[in-house]
Amino acid sequence: MNAYPNDTSTAAACSMPRANSNRSKTLKLWLAGALPAAAIVAPPHSVHAEEMQSAPSFVDNFSNFDRSRWFVSDGWSNGNHQNCTWSKDLVRLSDGVLSLSFEKRKLKDRDFACAEVQTKQRYGYGVYEARMKTDTGSGLNAAFFTYIGPQDKKPWDEIDFEVLTKDPTKVQVNSYIQGKPKNGKLVDVEGGADKGFNDYGFVWEKDRLRWYVNGKLVNEVTNPDELPTNPQKIFFSLWGSDKLTNWMGAFADPGRKVTMQVKRIAFTALGQPCQFPESLACTITNSN
Repeated sequence: MNAYPNDTSTAAACSMPRANSNRSKTLKLWLAGALPAAAIVAPPHSVHAEEMQSAPSFVDNFSNFDRSRWFVSDGWSNGNHQNCTWSKDLVRLSDGVLSLSFEKRKLKDRDFACAEVQTKQRYGYGVYEARMKTDTGSGLNAAFFTYIGPQDKKPWDEIDFEVLTKDPTKVQVNSYIQGKPKNGKLVDVEGGADKGFNDYGFVWEKDRLRWYVNGKLVNEVTNPDELPTNPQKIFFSLWGSDKLTNWMGAFADPGRKVTMQVKRIAFTALGQPCQFPESLACTITNSN
């Protein structure tokens, strides 16, 4: 089991203190009281490809930590609503599982430490899939999402899966278009996000966005005004808040290290063949 030190590449400049998806967004969700919408399955070549600049397809099973792909957030927080400081020491790899943790540890001006990783490259239209397991704890957020924003000289666009671990029986799906929350919905995670590994995926096309949990369609958007238009980075994060109580629940010190685990992340560009048998890209069609 190893901890991965902070990457000092140029990606650091792009990901330094930012109003990134989860954090600033959560503040707006909290203030706005978000939670609004929404059905699968035969070969990926039938999903039409659209023009958008994108890094190539990949699958990462975390047999190692690919520094050319991942940047580890370290040494800052994303705003006053976040009660923890990102720490590279809480990103670890063991037996093909990437772990991101949250624990009580004084770092800078925060009493807790938390974890986040993000890709260095940006991805466009395609199938995004993560296999992960969360933990429990009120006031915590375990997230798989894509994001781009002002620090990258782009509008704030985002696509989310967020498990508010006060209730791991559900996951919240939503998106942000130019910084405004859209399509928020709480959906069931059969068996619980914390009881075993579950598959979370979304299919992003020029004219449609669909979210899936364990292969089941749980939300769909076709309104052109509610669809992202900018390539985005892929993130995993686990963080806490003692301010966003209406949304994340009252924060309670868990008294232990809380961990989310990721076994696989994949991006399959539209029109490309599926990369592993269980992939949504193997079964998704234009009509499903």
